[in-house]
Amino acid sequence: MNNLHELILHRRSIRKYSEEHISPECVKIILEAALVAPSSKGKMPCQFVVIEDKNVLTELANSKDFGTKPLESCPLAVVVTSNPEISDCWVEDASIAAIFMQLQAEDCGLGSCWIQIANRLKEDGTSSEDYVRNLLSIPDEIRILCIVTFGKKDEDRKPYDPEKCKWEKIHIGKWRTEN
Repeated sequence: MNNLHELILHRRSIRKYSEEHISPECVKIILEAALVAPSSKGKMPCQFVVIEDKNVLTELANSKDFGTKPLESCPLAVVVTSNPEISDCWVEDASIAAIFMQLQAEDCGLGSCWIQIANRLKEDGTSSEDYVRNLLSIPDEIRILCIVTFGKKDEDRKPYDPEKCKWEKIHIGKWRTEN
C-alpha cells in the first residue's frame, strides 16, 4: 500500500482463503505488529497463540455457533489473549493488537477476519472462551478476546467507498441531536 488511508479502505473481512501457504516472513511481521501494538500504561498484557495445524483450526471452528467459517479454510490463525490482572484495559489492548495484525496482513496482500470469542457461546450454551481455553491449554486467568484468521484471499471485496461515510455520526464540540 502507498499510505495508511488506502490500507484502511482496502482492509475488509475475508472469509474465504486459498490453500496457498503464508511466507514465514509475512507471519513474522504480522506477529511483530501485535507485539509492538500500544497498550495502556505500556503494560503489554497480551499474548498470542499461533495456529497452523489444520486439525486444530477445524476444532477452533467449533468454538461458537456462528461466524467461524473462516477457520475452515485459513492456513493461519492467531488467538488473541490478555491478562486482566496486568491491565484493566485488557479488551482495548487486545483489540489494538488484533487490528494491528489485520492491517499488517493487508499490507502483505493477505486477508484476515476477526472472530469474536469473548462473551460468545457455543450451540450448547457453554462459553466459547472456555472451549478455546481448554483446547489450547490457556491458563484460567487469561482472557480470550478473539481469533484472527489470515490467508491469501479467495474472494474479491471492494474497498470501502469514502463517499458512503456517515458524517452525521461525527459531533464537533458537543453532541448534536437530530430533529
